[in-house]
Amino acid sequence: MRLYELIKEVAETSLPDMEITGLTSDTRAEVTEGSIFVCIKGKTFDGHDAAKQMLEKGCAAVVCERDLGLDKQIIVSDTRAAFPMLCAAWFGHPERELELIGVTGTNGKTTITTVIKKVLSGFGCKVGLIGTCQNEIGDEIIPTARTTPEPYDLFELFRKMADAGCKYTVMEVSSQGLEQKRVQGCHFRVGVFTNLTQDHLDVHGTMENYYQAKKMLFDISDTAIINIDDKYGERYTKEIPCPYKTYSVSKRADYRAEDIMLGTDGVKYVFSDGKVKKNVSFNMPGLFNVSNSLAVIACMEELGYTPCKTIAGFEKIQGVRGRAEIIPTGRNFTVICDYAHTPDALINVLSAIKESAKGKVKCLFGCGGNRDRTKRAPMAAAAAEHADFLIVTSDNPRDEDPDDIINDVLKGLEGKDTPYVRMTDRREAIHWAIKNAEKDDIIVLAGKGHEDYQILAGGVKIHFDEREVVAEALKEL
Repeated sequence: MRLYELIKEVAETSLPDMEITGLTSDTRAEVTEGSIFVCIKGKTFDGHDAAKQMLEKGCAAVVCERDLGLDKQIIVSDTRAAFPMLCAAWFGHPERELELIGVTGTNGKTTITTVIKKVLSGFGCKVGLIGTCQNEIGDEIIPTARTTPEPYDLFELFRKMADAGCKYTVMEVSSQGLEQKRVQGCHFRVGVFTNLTQDHLDVHGTMENYYQAKKMLFDISDTAIINIDDKYGERYTKEIPCPYKTYSVSKRADYRAEDIMLGTDGVKYVFSDGKVKKNVSFNMPGLFNVSNSLAVIACMEELGYTPCKTIAGFEKIQGVRGRAEIIPTGRNFTVICDYAHTPDALINVLSAIKESAKGKVKCLFGCGGNRDRTKRAPMAAAAAEHADFLIVTSDNPRDEDPDDIINDVLKGLEGKDTPYVRMTDRREAIHWAIKNAEKDDIIVLAGKGHEDYQILAGGVKIHFDEREVVAEALKEL
């Protein structure tokens, strides 16, 4: 690609037009002669400090935010915003060939995006999905390292989706992805907001900052779908610039649920939008999944599909991996795997299960290392409030001592009378839970969900699939 073509929507330069062979913001990347390097300032390293070195490696020019005194520099006001736009141009603007659906919020993103993708696929559409669990191009599964990919990876993925014939791409849009401008240059047909509860404060610092980061999605959306059962959702309806529709399980809204019936295997309710009333059966438990299914119906109508057609489409779906997922045991107790890793998410899943449980609800959980420490005690308090027994263990300890993390967690149990055991090794803890299971118990394995690994010190990943661990434990009974 020629330089002037690459930068025409981003910057101007007096450098001569030339053939560009590559594009990167990573100093560790292998660069070809004639590449462009974009200088981005991060928390611990400023790419501007490596600009001269990258030119010496063979880069044709550097894109920077200030005059570095280099002959081959292109100055822009914001390199973090410029980089995704350059990536978009590099891949021929694939985002303009797709209808983008973005879902943001603390909880519910994976369920909503996955169900939308499955429903659209059932209608004969080829769909791309970008999310926490994995990326998908139609039936092809592509592993992912983060919810919202870095710009180069994101636009490369968009290109693959467009080339594969995808009409839609439905994606989880994280607060970090928005704040770091990874989706700069994208425009969403629909933006969905689920809820906002304590999470990622190690990154954002305050709930207000977290709220403002999520809000950025609605600056680049044609229409918003907002959950007004959430106080932050109510606030968005007064502040966002785009038109919006609302959904609720308890208030007057554009899309609402009435006569709700909750069960361990799913929910039933009457859908109403003021024009249509329709019985709904959604095969995922909990009031929060009533809310998630309403978001799907609302989003699909914005895409041109009637509520009745959408409801018929998702009633065939059996669930989402790692989201209130029942792990078969063949015994007289139940094991459920869920990604709940915030206080609110734990409350949601445990209260949903508790409501229809015949026996005890036993929750096994831990907290991640190198993440928001302030949610650890509240996680324990939430679990104690909604479970009959707790097994406090490790999650992804990363660079922290697992026992130090557990000590933080246990502070939330002070003054509580919910019985618990402490067992640092998660595999051992799951085996203990299975061995000590009683008739009609429901054992909730919280925090890992779809993950099939644990992250240890130094970023080392080891294979750890709770479905396999449960199967191992069952063999020992």
